[in-house]
Amino acid sequence: SCDCLSMQCGGEPMSYTRFSVARQTDGDNSHVEMNLAADDEEGGEIGRPEHASLPPRQRSGRNLCFPIIAAVLLLFIGFLIGYLSYRGRMQKASRCLDGSGKCEMTPTASYLADNDETEEEEVPGPRVFYWPELRTLLSDKLSAEHLEDNLRRRTNKDSFEAGQSEDESFANYIHDQFTSFLLDEVWNDEHYIKLQVKGSSNNEVFIVEDDKEEKLESPDAYVAYSKNGSVVGKPVYVNYGLKADFQKLQKLDVSLNGTIVIFRAGKITLAEKVANAKEAGAVGALMYLDPYDYKNTDALVPFGHAHLGTGDPFTPGFPSFNHTQFPPVESSGLPRIAVQTISSQAAGKLFSKMDGEECLPEWKGGLLRCKVMLSSTSKMTVKLSVNNVMVDRKILNIFGAIKGFEEPDRYVVIGAQRDSWGPGVAKAGVGTAMLLELARVISDIVKNDGYKPRRSIIFASWSAGDYGAVGATEWLEGYSATLHAKAFTYINLDAAVLGFKHMKISASPLLYTLLERTMKGVKDPVKNSGSLYDRVGSDWVKTVVPLGLDNAAFPFLAFSGIPVVSFGFCNKDEQYAFLGTTEDTVGNLKVTDKLYDLMRAAAEVAGQIALRLTHDHELFLDFERYGEELLVFQEKFLSYDRDVKALGLTLNWLFFARGDFQRATDALRRDIANSDRENKIVRRALNDRIMKVEYDFLSPYLSPKDAPFRHIFFGKGSHTLQSLLENLQLLRTSRDSVDVNVLKEQLALATWTIKGAANALVGDIWDTDNEF
Repeated sequence: SCDCLSMQCGGEPMSYTRFSVARQTDGDNSHVEMNLAADDEEGGEIGRPEHASLPPRQRSGRNLCFPIIAAVLLLFIGFLIGYLSYRGRMQKASRCLDGSGKCEMTPTASYLADNDETEEEEVPGPRVFYWPELRTLLSDKLSAEHLEDNLRRRTNKDSFEAGQSEDESFANYIHDQFTSFLLDEVWNDEHYIKLQVKGSSNNEVFIVEDDKEEKLESPDAYVAYSKNGSVVGKPVYVNYGLKADFQKLQKLDVSLNGTIVIFRAGKITLAEKVANAKEAGAVGALMYLDPYDYKNTDALVPFGHAHLGTGDPFTPGFPSFNHTQFPPVESSGLPRIAVQTISSQAAGKLFSKMDGEECLPEWKGGLLRCKVMLSSTSKMTVKLSVNNVMVDRKILNIFGAIKGFEEPDRYVVIGAQRDSWGPGVAKAGVGTAMLLELARVISDIVKNDGYKPRRSIIFASWSAGDYGAVGATEWLEGYSATLHAKAFTYINLDAAVLGFKHMKISASPLLYTLLERTMKGVKDPVKNSGSLYDRVGSDWVKTVVPLGLDNAAFPFLAFSGIPVVSFGFCNKDEQYAFLGTTEDTVGNLKVTDKLYDLMRAAAEVAGQIALRLTHDHELFLDFERYGEELLVFQEKFLSYDRDVKALGLTLNWLFFARGDFQRATDALRRDIANSDRENKIVRRALNDRIMKVEYDFLSPYLSPKDAPFRHIFFGKGSHTLQSLLENLQLLRTSRDSVDVNVLKEQLALATWTIKGAANALVGDIWDTDNEF
């Protein structure tokens, strides 16, 4: 000890010598400050005497003084060398907070530094990739030629139907490609599912007049999960089949009981149209591609499915693993009415036979002689015969993984549908081509350029996507106990190029900030100048499209509570006409100007998001954005405050819960700002709090089996904030239709789900507050 040393060196009492290695936060992290406590120094350490005096002793052992001093100095020098080396290595992995990259141009500059121009000593060690360098490397390696080669593998193929030979053959090819890219892990995931497919003969539609049947059409296409058998009813046209369209007919006192409704494709999914028809009392439904929305499709009949949900509808909430026993239950989303798609030619012929009222002006599409219904005296009916069959199929999901070096058990998933009814070039081919190219490029960056991602990246090729994201949903159901705690983002590549004029974006609010910064760093492939962000503008968030049931990202978000992003190009004024038909070919998609450049740009967006999420210390998820989303809903709810109070209820508790969530996000931001981000344990704990935000908006008061899409923002059901808002609106328009007990339950579920999310965001249980 220092007092022993003082006696050996002179026998006279001396003060302690204190060494302080001071950690600087101004960018100069290699500075070491040594304070010597002199006898006249003012103030000592708390709880310790300033001087340690001992009685004088004989000056013996003076000859030991210099060896002891030398030993102490050697130890101190060794400590300094080790400390500085450790600090240098840790800070080379710093992140850029503002996205510009300037703060990462100095190898040992701390990401906490205020001065971007700090010059530091270069410390030897493994190569460190700063974000601007990594972003450029990805852009340079992505190849439009490779994307074209991948896409052309779907040429001269008639179908990739799920579980059939072409689908399985392509799955094996993707597995081999993942292996050739030297991914760390490559594996298959098998599921045994029930699918409804076309029977031995085509379904048929007849016009019946005077007991004579005239065949209207017998198409090759069919609608999966339709009710089998024959139904007969009077035809009624309901525009796009939206709820608002059905309500217009009800206001006109048009009865839909026992009818066969006709609607055109677009606006919402076929399954949602069918559900609206069933609710209105129809016994059958026909859908066609209207030439106003879909050019050059007169004879085309699209394939579709009518399940209002995702996954295998005969094992709802359960994974479809082989020979697993399940309760004899079916999804409540099955239509239980007959459904078939027809051509616009057949629809036009049917309209010509109808002698009732003309279509409403806003309902007229591209067909002549549009009629809503028959006259009161007409005896004409439509007969629909469906003879689909149920089959058991084995499907394969193919996975490849690049393991993270710091947190391999945390991963971002990039996925694309592989199967298709028909060639499926736009629907499945584009996404699969992008998936293979991203796996090749990112693996090359890791294996050959030395990038070490902190977290893992999983590449997934899904089967049975055409039947309602079956492959993706079964995977989520099979591993639901762990995925929500490990997968922190899903990037969907499906149908990424359906046009070139506009961009279609669907995403969790957690990813808005990252997506915006990513678009600023990707060139616009159409204009050859400026970025994608320049195209969408600063108000792009207002154009975000809510995820639909036909998007494979939907179950990730609404069922598993995993943040998602789905990004692509389209033409808003003209739909891609061939999606889900036998004409979804390379030739028809190539009509799109700069097809492969657009694919490359979409792949660059997906690749940047994946790499950024595995590069930075802190997960790039904007957890504060949900506070803004809650505030938007609060403003909408507030106008109904008096109506709610008239029922003896209050909205105050809901508003207080929103305030608690806002305070929780503020607290987490402070914890991040005040933490040592180079401490891996602290950093992991903070990132865990960030990645759970999405999951905590799944209502914990509902059964995943009965209400699988439990997300209060993006789910389906009465527990959602949108459903609560619609019920509040009824207090003004149809007060008698509001069940007060249901409204009370909605308020309670929303309030406590938000309160629970706030408590989870705070972190430790002793930091939570059970009071509002």
